[in-house]
Amino acid sequence: MDCSLLTLWNTVPSGNIKQEEIATIIGFSTKQTKRYLQRWSSEGWIKFISGKGRGNSSQLTWLKNVEACFEDQVMQILENESAEISSKYLMFDWSTECRQRLMKKFQNKLGFEQQINDKLIVPRKNPFLTLHPLQAADSHSANIVATVYNRLVSVDENGVVSPELCHSWDMTDSKLRLYLKKDIAFHDGSILTAEDVVYCLRKLKDDPQFRLLCEPIKQIEAITPLIVDITYPAGCSYCLQLLGSMNASIYKEHLDFVYGTGCYYVEENGPSITTLVAFKDFYGERPLLDTIEFVQVPEDFENVYRTSSNQQTYFPIESDSGFGVVLISPQLDIEQRHYLHYIISKYRHEIHMADDRLLPNEEGCLIGISTPYELHNIPRPKFKKPIVLKLVKYTNKSSHWLKEILTQNGIPVDVITVSFIDNLLNRELNPKTDLYIHGEIFEMNQNYSFFHFLMNGYSPLATVLKGQKKYQNKLKKYAITPFEEWTALNKEIDRMLIEDSLVCPLYYSKRHIPFSADLMNIKIKHFGFVDYSKLWVKPNIPLD
Repeated sequence: MDCSLLTLWNTVPSGNIKQEEIATIIGFSTKQTKRYLQRWSSEGWIKFISGKGRGNSSQLTWLKNVEACFEDQVMQILENESAEISSKYLMFDWSTECRQRLMKKFQNKLGFEQQINDKLIVPRKNPFLTLHPLQAADSHSANIVATVYNRLVSVDENGVVSPELCHSWDMTDSKLRLYLKKDIAFHDGSILTAEDVVYCLRKLKDDPQFRLLCEPIKQIEAITPLIVDITYPAGCSYCLQLLGSMNASIYKEHLDFVYGTGCYYVEENGPSITTLVAFKDFYGERPLLDTIEFVQVPEDFENVYRTSSNQQTYFPIESDSGFGVVLISPQLDIEQRHYLHYIISKYRHEIHMADDRLLPNEEGCLIGISTPYELHNIPRPKFKKPIVLKLVKYTNKSSHWLKEILTQNGIPVDVITVSFIDNLLNRELNPKTDLYIHGEIFEMNQNYSFFHFLMNGYSPLATVLKGQKKYQNKLKKYAITPFEEWTALNKEIDRMLIEDSLVCPLYYSKRHIPFSADLMNIKIKHFGFVDYSKLWVKPNIPLD
């Protein structure tokens, strides 16, 4: 099967067309296109009569229904082959109706599979950008990192710190001493030592994206093979919380491999599949599932966690997908910022019209803590040039909605499109913009995650605040404020951002994922994702 032939079938009907147009459609050079047309003609798919002379139209006649032929073949593949082999065919350029039929068939390949080992097959809509803790800036990659690696401590949603790789610690106003657990194995079989911890924490401290977060920390050293000292002479009230964050995971690098200590290790990671396998030498409780496979599916595929039970009953689990804000450039005049903020807040209650998963956020970034606010009759300033709105794929619907309401209110808007990867990892190369919808999902504890949102280098808000002296002075207070008192500090900065019209709250996002009723112990953990280490399937065996 040739995906380029299917693309051509679903794009071009029989009739006149220039060969250069065909080349553009299938993404090949003119010379390559000529070879493909000759091959497809010899295979009996098309009749192609080339136009005489450069630039003249040619005649394309379809001899077979390409999609119908390919669909029959893919249905057989879906019936007989593994999810890994068959999933790639879903990515072809099918018509809507055909794609729906194929995806419905493919659903039977997902979920729990019990043969020699217990396996859970999970759909993924994009490959994981990275599996390295320091580079994981998107929630999907971060969730896998949280599964494969461990941190020195864990921090729950209430801010309670518990031992993970270390069993205990001593803390003063200027130093934290960590006592590591014994005989913790990396996935390559080597044993964790204090030197491994020092290596990872020094890399975190020196990384450009986390340098500001780690600024209070001045020294990290191994005292004995199982004791690490972290020194911060001027104070660092959040040192434990920092060590509990996903980016502070402990790992071992060797050649091109990065090994963790988590309950699963990465057996394979490629464009079409990522496979996690239970680590039998895991120091904690072994996961009950032996293997988890993430297979590539189209963007419009419905996520369903199913099992092999003949009678499937599903129930939805609500998962937090974070919140969205409009970031407004400080380079705009304050009057322009306030007016844009006013217009957005005026129509914010209609955000569900862009995406029915979005709920209007009329409060702020701190769920349950931020308080409602209103803006009234802000005078319209002059806009001498169009406002530049950045559009990223995951905010496509909401960004178009935003452009429409601004245009309706007489504000000229130019849209520039930036890829997700460039927006995340190459932001300094992006064109300058005035407005940008940013989606944020907190890792676990809201108080620390909000601070992380203000400070880490991957955050676009941190870039905005870098040149704002008023905010930099406020941010310095975190290191000397006891973590238990951070709520008031977070609330103050949250309201400052709104009052300065640097941040305009836009939406909360929820998702409801259907789970098979016989999937047990479903818990939502890091970044609103399922904790795979706890899942198991209850066998369908009668008690009598």
